[in-house]
Parts: sequence; C-alpha cells; structure tokens
Amino acid sequence: MAKKRFALDARVDTDGPEAVERVLLTAFRDLTVLRGENPGEFVLRGEALGENAKELNRELLTALRRAEKKTRLRAEWKAGDGTVSRFFDYVLKKTWKA
Repeated sequence: MAKKRFALDARVDTDGPEAVERVLLTAFRDLTVLRGENPGEFVLRGEALGENAKELNRELLTALRRAEKKTRLRAEWKAGDGTVSRFFDYVLKKTWKA
C-alpha cells in the first residue's frame, strides 16, 4: 500500500515527562515538540508518512508507552485528501472530511 502524508496535531499527558521527552526528541525528530501548560504535558505538531492514521497513531503511542506506561495521547491526523481522524489513546473517536 502506498504511503500518504499526514499532518499531526496532538497533546501528550504523562507521569514520566523526562522519559517521554527523550523518546519524542530522538525517535520522532520530524515533529515539533513543545511543553504544554501543565507539568508532564507536551504539544506535538508536524508531518508523518504512513499507510493510514490508525497505524501512525498506534506507532506513536506504543513508543511513548514503552517509555512511560501512564501516558495519554489525544491526536488529530489530517490526510492530504482532507480526511481528519481524531484519536484518544488507541481509540478512533471521529473521522470526517474537512
């Protein structure tokens, strides 16, 4: 299956911010990582290549949870065709065409 480009806008909450930040800065270098308003919170923005939003979301959250089990991810993935998929952790909450 062909890889597509997805834009990511996400918020990460974690109990282990040092470990999660290390993973974000090493494994996901293409993403912009900003500290959130609260301790243990990060804002992620950027682009990623993948087959679909579900797989990209799973890869991101799995890597983060390897670093710290108590990590939550709220992510919005926008495909080039305008399809937007919103996730809470691994669960797809909503998909729509923008």
